[in-house]
Amino acid sequence: MSESVEVPQPGSPASGVEEPPVADEHLTARGFWAALPPAGRWLLSTTAVSTLGRGMTLPFTVIYMHEVRGVPLDVAGLLMGLIAVVALVVTAPVGVLTDRLGARPVVVAGLAAQVLGAVVMAFATTVPALAVAVTLLGISFGIGWPAFNAMIASLVEGRLRTQYFGINFALVNLGIGIGGVVSGFLTDVARPGTFTAIFLVDAACVLVPVAVLLGPLRHVAGRPLPADDAPSGGSGYLRILRRPAVLWITALTFISSFVGYGQMEAGFPAFARQVSEVSTRTIGLAFAANTAVIVLMQFLVLRRIDGHRRTRVFLGLVALWVLAWSLLGATGLVAGTVAAAVGVVVFHVFFGLGETLLQPTVPAIVNDLASDHDRGRYNAASAMAFQLGAVAAPVAAGWLLDRRLGGVFVTTLLVGLVVVAALALALEREITPEVNGVGTR
Repeated sequence: MSESVEVPQPGSPASGVEEPPVADEHLTARGFWAALPPAGRWLLSTTAVSTLGRGMTLPFTVIYMHEVRGVPLDVAGLLMGLIAVVALVVTAPVGVLTDRLGARPVVVAGLAAQVLGAVVMAFATTVPALAVAVTLLGISFGIGWPAFNAMIASLVEGRLRTQYFGINFALVNLGIGIGGVVSGFLTDVARPGTFTAIFLVDAACVLVPVAVLLGPLRHVAGRPLPADDAPSGGSGYLRILRRPAVLWITALTFISSFVGYGQMEAGFPAFARQVSEVSTRTIGLAFAANTAVIVLMQFLVLRRIDGHRRTRVFLGLVALWVLAWSLLGATGLVAGTVAAAVGVVVFHVFFGLGETLLQPTVPAIVNDLASDHDRGRYNAASAMAFQLGAVAAPVAAGWLLDRRLGGVFVTTLLVGLVVVAALALALEREITPEVNGVGTR
């Protein structure tokens, strides 16, 4: 795919004219569903169910290790960190395997690792057994992003691809949110069997997409056919990263992860407790508000951004996250008050709105830059950038907040968002209007 345009077209950065949104039936839920190919419908229909079990176990894995299985808290933390390390290690090979074998068999392998990991976790009583479980989960997470995104991109394209990524993200949040609420009522540390049950339910939920991929979708997203226009220099990671557009989108993904998702499990709750001085119940309510915003607003947001340049949409995310982190920082001025609690919850409202702009844009740009023969590696490079940001974020947050540098912490994130905005504008100059989401139908 060419990275430059000889004659400026409507909607291109060079023309200065952005193509207006086009109202059509694809922008309604019914129209979107009707426009999907059958394989896309099958795959999307499994999303909420497959993530329901993950939502049941995600908030309680550390609690299960520490309070039910008696693992020291510091060891439990190391085991949870092992998931991210394993995921990071396997991501690059997964990109290569996806390009050679096709996305579907790799996705199936990742789901199988998740099933095994959940089953081992359900019955593990020792640290070595728990280490096996989290290693399997890390493998599944390392496979999940690049292979699954590559599979989506092989089934839908253009505007449908943008919408699919956004709606899939909303359904993931719906499944995780419902799962967390359900397991909150079911689990009891005095009854270990309740935790065994939720991990087994997790495994059972993942079997649903496995059945679909081995059944109705067994013939899709397999090994790519040879192509005469395959890059002569190969499709290794170095060649991919030499493309300026890929370099900018990879850097943008890393910093976005560092200032965004990477702070959700460490920076945000630590700041809210230490600086804002709010209760754990308030923090839980904030996460619930985040999920509700994503589920309720994603389709409306997709309708609003359709036909607009994805890079400019991403600038909207930057504005929302600047507002969110500034608001959270301000809660430190009224620590321990109702105003601080409200600010912490509203932070996640704005943050969630930003997420609805992120998920339809970055994955779509990455996959529009790629071809069918290197799509796995493009998605793997993006996944590695995200994972590195997620690893660096809690380290930085812990170092700053442990030294009571809450103001420096928030300022660091705001500066990072300014860099993200600059990267988005740099990316805009390197991609065609089609890759940037305009001129596609």
